[in-house]
Amino acid sequence: MNLKLHKPLCIFDLETTGTNIGKDRIVEICILKVNPDASRESKTWRVNPEMPIPAESSAIHGIYDEDVKDAPTFREIAPKVMEMLAGSDLGGFNSNRFDVPLLAEELLRVEIDFDLSKFRLVDAQTIFHKKEPRNLGAAYQFYCGKVLENAHSAEADVMATFEVLDAQVGKYDDIPNEIAPLSEFTFHNKNADLAGFIGFNDKTEAVFNFGKYKGQVVKAVFQKDLGYYGWLQNADFPLYTKKVFTKIQLSGKF
Repeated sequence: MNLKLHKPLCIFDLETTGTNIGKDRIVEICILKVNPDASRESKTWRVNPEMPIPAESSAIHGIYDEDVKDAPTFREIAPKVMEMLAGSDLGGFNSNRFDVPLLAEELLRVEIDFDLSKFRLVDAQTIFHKKEPRNLGAAYQFYCGKVLENAHSAEADVMATFEVLDAQVGKYDDIPNEIAPLSEFTFHNKNADLAGFIGFNDKTEAVFNFGKYKGQVVKAVFQKDLGYYGWLQNADFPLYTKKVFTKIQLSGKF
């Protein structure tokens, strides 16, 4: 194994009802947990999303309403998911932009806190796009010399993603093999939230990335316009973004 792990790395993949982080739901999740000694364990859950799966989504991942009608809800499996992720770093393919934010939403929706600061995130797609801009199937062929069978099944995608990530670390001399610097390498931009609504200025202060206060320091805006905080909490923002706004607003009181 080319990766040098100091604690477990959980590579995970989601199949969902769609791509709206705030509204769509998980229909399948697979987690591959790779330990520092290179031993592995994996778990796949089908999930009842408690909403219809759009035909266009089913056409991609092959999961239909009938397939998950008797599956557990995310609320039922969430403790098992968190148990597997505990004490690990997280990795995936396009995970920083999609899988991690959507998983955080699902967890917050069932009253399980997801604290991004406890995890280092590594996105194999970012490495791939920086080095060889293509998709997962092409990455698997390029780095591993294999054809990706059953693409868009969570288990096939997650197994391929780990093989791609490990091969990337072995291929490039300028790619670190430890998770902390690898996590730094795979971030496009630093944001305070998962969806990118809150960024940082050159003083590492949280600033708005949108709206009428774009570029302004969040804490300062809340101090002069507390009503804007109230509007944000009632608007259609992801739950994790609202959580970060609340943390900033509370910090301004002390």
